[in-house]
Amino acid sequence: MNLISLGAPDLRVTPICLGTMTFGEQVDEADAFAILDRAAERGVNFIDTAEMYPVPPSAGTAGATEAIIGRWLQARPGMRQKLVLATKVAGPSRAMPWLRAGAGMTAADIAASCEGSLRRLQTDVIDLYQIHWPERHVPAFGTLYYDPAKETSQTPIHEQLEALARLVRAGKVRHIGLSNETPYGVHEFVRLAEQHGLPRIVSTQNPYCLINRVHDNALDETCHRLGVGLLAYSPLGFGLLTGKYDATGFHSPDAPRGRMSLFERMKGQRWGRPQALEAARRYNALARDHGLTPTQLALAFCYQSWRVASTIIGVTSLAQLDEDLDAWQTPPLSAEVLDAVDAIRLTLRDPAY
Repeated sequence: MNLISLGAPDLRVTPICLGTMTFGEQVDEADAFAILDRAAERGVNFIDTAEMYPVPPSAGTAGATEAIIGRWLQARPGMRQKLVLATKVAGPSRAMPWLRAGAGMTAADIAASCEGSLRRLQTDVIDLYQIHWPERHVPAFGTLYYDPAKETSQTPIHEQLEALARLVRAGKVRHIGLSNETPYGVHEFVRLAEQHGLPRIVSTQNPYCLINRVHDNALDETCHRLGVGLLAYSPLGFGLLTGKYDATGFHSPDAPRGRMSLFERMKGQRWGRPQALEAARRYNALARDHGLTPTQLALAFCYQSWRVASTIIGVTSLAQLDEDLDAWQTPPLSAEVLDAVDAIRLTLRDPAY
């Protein structure tokens, strides 16, 4: 894998990023160390985490993922200098009061969260510091429409940018980014940065996969024209696009182990909708019809897209990691396959929005 520039000449990352939200819940520390070692051995230089991880989130585990990565870095002298380390400050608490008191995300909250992440990661600087979800009300995490009546914003975007700028000036953060953003949010962060001489976002980390292509409805143009990279998360749709749930679904006692079968709360979220599984089965069948595994099709769709700067893969085993990295070698998807993908989307749209 050749390195790509993520929104800035000095931020050079691999087009595959190791996501770590399973570390500390599904993956214990020893296995997390093994996965991190293998990813580094195979050339991945980009690791993404967050202060709220692991997922599913809880008061007892919040911060555990960053702490595991921090201990791994300390046990691997010289590794920190070889990696691009990304983490995220949580937005408004979203029924997670252990993350933050109150409903907003103030400048003081951003500073305190950054200090906590630096401490847990055992590093002096975060290469990419991202706002995990917008401080304002947005259609995300399964909400289809924007509703002005639900607006609860307390901290203007300009104030958030100034807080991030102070971290950059202090040398605690190199670059900044967003996550779960909208076209408006990306535009506004860029506009205000340019107007006031503040750091410019280099990326937004949003869901992007065969069963959630909301990014293709205007955010792709926004990111392209503004030079903001997409970090595509959940490229395998929480496992639906691996084919492992095709025969059993999530609720059967025979369902394979995975987030959707292990954690009851996941079944009621966007990835657990019956429509999402129905669409995934269609895409998985399409893959097999063309001599591909479902995983190869789903990952190649992201790996080979002009829209995607880097694809974030989340794994629970070395076998999964190797499979996902090996999929980088999938031959270019044919026009016939891509047309068939679009035909499915035309009928079933984005059921895991």
